[in-house]
Amino acid sequence: MDTLSYKTVSANKATVNKEWLLVDADGQTLGRLASEVAKVLRGKHKPNFTPHVDCGDNVIIINAAKINLTGNKWTDKEYIRHTGYPGGQRSLTARELYGKDPARLVEKSVKGMLPKNKLGAAIFRNLKVYAGAEHDQEAQKPRVITFNDKK
Repeated sequence: MDTLSYKTVSANKATVNKEWLLVDADGQTLGRLASEVAKVLRGKHKPNFTPHVDCGDNVIIINAAKINLTGNKWTDKEYIRHTGYPGGQRSLTARELYGKDPARLVEKSVKGMLPKNKLGAAIFRNLKVYAGAEHDQEAQKPRVITFNDKK
């Protein structure tokens, strides 16, 4: 048996096949949607997944304003940041963040599920989130995918 026929193929920037995907967040639960989107952004659904390469797809999320949170998360879940000055810790509840910009709620959820390094930052740039049903990526002809058939 020829052992050279069983070589592991490692993807690189030139061999990665990226496509555009459209996800409708209408009626979806925030965390469940974010974890599936993070997997697709990272490329873990592809057979040639390589951990150190951005081999995921570009994802467009529409209707972020129609996202659901379960339990008391609208009032109890806090998003904490720091200004950098002494005593500069600031926090917003999920409802307050949603009131400012519903798309930021989804973006923060997905970003928290990506790697915390340069690769994670590069992968996060492949995500576009819109509060309404219209988006600016019509020219890319995105393919519609749904995650709720896994239930």
